[in-house]
Amino acid sequence: MQTLLILRSMLLWFLLFSVLGDSSWDKSQVKQRSDRLQDLLGNISKIKENPIPITSCSTDVSKVVSRENWTKYALNCSTQLARPVRFLIIHHIPGLDCDNKTLCSQRLRDLQMYHVHNNSRCDVAYNFLVGDDGRAYEGVGWGIQGMHTQGYNNISLGFAFFGTKSGHSPSPDALSAMEGLISSAILKGHLSPIYHQPLLVKGENCLAPKQKTSPMKVCPDIVPRSVWGARETKCPKLTLPAKYAIIIQTAGRTCNMSDECRLLAQDIQSLLMDKYGTCDTSYNFLVGQDGAIYEGVGWNVQGYHTPGYNDIALGIAFMGTFSGTAPNAAALDAAQNLIQCAVAKGYLIPNYLLVGQSDLMSTLSPGQALYNIIKSWPHFKH
Repeated sequence: MQTLLILRSMLLWFLLFSVLGDSSWDKSQVKQRSDRLQDLLGNISKIKENPIPITSCSTDVSKVVSRENWTKYALNCSTQLARPVRFLIIHHIPGLDCDNKTLCSQRLRDLQMYHVHNNSRCDVAYNFLVGDDGRAYEGVGWGIQGMHTQGYNNISLGFAFFGTKSGHSPSPDALSAMEGLISSAILKGHLSPIYHQPLLVKGENCLAPKQKTSPMKVCPDIVPRSVWGARETKCPKLTLPAKYAIIIQTAGRTCNMSDECRLLAQDIQSLLMDKYGTCDTSYNFLVGQDGAIYEGVGWNVQGYHTPGYNDIALGIAFMGTFSGTAPNAAALDAAQNLIQCAVAKGYLIPNYLLVGQSDLMSTLSPGQALYNIIKSWPHFKH
């Protein structure tokens, strides 16, 4: 059931995920893809969902076409993919529609040559591809990094639908094959059972409506560690720019005055380091009810807040407990300004995802009252 629900979400967006992988296709094809988007989504919505237990929905081995069956070239890529990966990226390749093994194999050979000779890649960009014949075609396979989505290649699997004819969604056989491919990835340990599918990825939004630009707010004043009395530490570096902004509550008491907030920041750091053994305070930044931002580990250092995301996310923690009462307007404005500042300064990708900590792990953080507010903020993804 999880696979089917996420597949429907994928299908609503997969046209947005093909541009980076094939950025030098003819510009007229980009326009055609945009014109076909509404028809495509309409057709997808008519396809009947049949919930199937994930244990019985893996890809039929007889419908997986190995590299040896479609190409004479040995795999020339060698960068290993650490598994299981946490992300799945679905692509769509326009102009490569095919409905039988012979034609799909020829389309794939053409794509392979295009990627190698025109894009200087080591092979076809995707881990697997799916045709309208209901077969999955092995690209670089499970254990090798694809070259499909900048910034995600080393932490994701890249699957692709062969392009479909004008006005048509992928065939029911293709959709079923994609379901099976995802299930197989999970069952075989290549994809985490709690994987995520980013809906916004850097450089892949050319079909998305252009957003009106608004004046960027000035970056908020950030109270540095030296001012609030942080202990000196040495923690791992953060991979920048971050892809997520995670909203958190520290729990416990809050603060409304500057002196009070500085002492609270000290207490939080001491509690986390001395009782829980973290290398520093767990958060990149802390937000006080005085409307100030307090530097935690800062922009360039990993927090210790959300397992699996610390190396690619900024953890922004509101000091206090916000289950029944939300932070005040000064704190909320400060946090939003901090996020805009992070994008402006290149610490956070423009198409970042905003989530509550509870979206990624079992926790009450950031508190229901605060969570209800951030759901209306830009880039929020449940």
